[in-house]
Amino acid sequence: MYELAKAEYAKYGIDTEKAIEQLSNIPISVHCWQGDDVVGLDGGGSLSGGIQTTGNYPGRARNFDELTADIKKAFSLMPGNKRLNLHASYAVVNGEQVDRDNYQPKHFAPWVKFAKKNGITGIDFNPTLFSHANVKDGLTLSSPDADIRKFWIAHCKACIRISEYLATEMGTHCLMNIWIPDGFKDVPADRLSPRLRLKDALDEILSEPYDKSKVIIAVESKVFGIGIESYTVGSNEFYQNYAATRNVCCLLDNGHYHPLEYVSDKIPSLLAFYDKVALHITRGVRWDSDHVVLLEDELKEIAKEIVRNNAIDKVMIGLDYFDASINRLSAWVTGQRSMQKALLTALLLPHDQLRKLQDTAQFTELMVLQEEYKTLPLGAVWQEYLARQGIASDYLTAIKKYENKVLKERV
Repeated sequence: MYELAKAEYAKYGIDTEKAIEQLSNIPISVHCWQGDDVVGLDGGGSLSGGIQTTGNYPGRARNFDELTADIKKAFSLMPGNKRLNLHASYAVVNGEQVDRDNYQPKHFAPWVKFAKKNGITGIDFNPTLFSHANVKDGLTLSSPDADIRKFWIAHCKACIRISEYLATEMGTHCLMNIWIPDGFKDVPADRLSPRLRLKDALDEILSEPYDKSKVIIAVESKVFGIGIESYTVGSNEFYQNYAATRNVCCLLDNGHYHPLEYVSDKIPSLLAFYDKVALHITRGVRWDSDHVVLLEDELKEIAKEIVRNNAIDKVMIGLDYFDASINRLSAWVTGQRSMQKALLTALLLPHDQLRKLQDTAQFTELMVLQEEYKTLPLGAVWQEYLARQGIASDYLTAIKKYENKVLKERV
């Protein structure tokens, strides 16, 4: 089947061997929080910040050992280059009385050891500004309470130091992404002051010295969350302007915009001005619902923009979803494979030819060829890729076996 597919693609000047090789090297940062429904390991509190995990499928990871065992199993069923994305709430404190403003690299040393042992190529990091008693009236870095702001500024500075440690240990960059849940449920009386406080707080965070070749700091916007429907302090306009004026990175989460806004269209806009663009890939159903990533049209368009703009080394891809209604390992693997399938789809397109048709206004030919490419035998190339990665196409059997042996014992 692969040889036939290879010949079919070759008719259009597409090299399937090159695509397979490229795909194997594109890093995807896989989020740890799918495994435990974003609960974390530090006991910060119940899930808050406009985030909601629904479902009670058995087998949620309850500690570091269970979570890493699940990640190891899930990663064994994922092809390609895998990084690990951590939230600060996954600090391994081992009973130590330490709050988030005083986290240290040692609290993440077990994660480094785990990553190195299991062939994970890098670790990314996120300050956790939710699910904590110091989220006061729904606000953190934009709070009018100076002590609240001070706590979260200290937390983010600690996270910069931890990120540099992770980068040094892993021998590759660490993307440190700042997202805050700040906002109001109803119409605010003052939209400007919270944003001015956020700007000043971020400036104070960035005053922490760090090696910019190791740590890439990003800021992530959002439209709204549960309980903050009317106003979000960290809006897209705020963060794009902040990132541009402070020489940091913008992170685009494709669940964090209005339903008819497309991150695939935003990627090339940012590439015109930024050296790096970061992504959190999710699947929103009517809102930022963090559904498991599937191979849908917008995911394919996102992948096309990465590939056709020669931005594989510029766009940092991370996953961000959490579903507690199904087997959590299946959610992990399905989402990661879907992202890889989208990238393979993009790698198997003659972008130069299509661009030439657009530039010469041959729109009839462009439409016809784009439709033709949709039915080329992608599946056969995908199966060949999996075989070369030493990974079976069927992952459900292995996951159900793991569920019966391991997950059902967690009661």
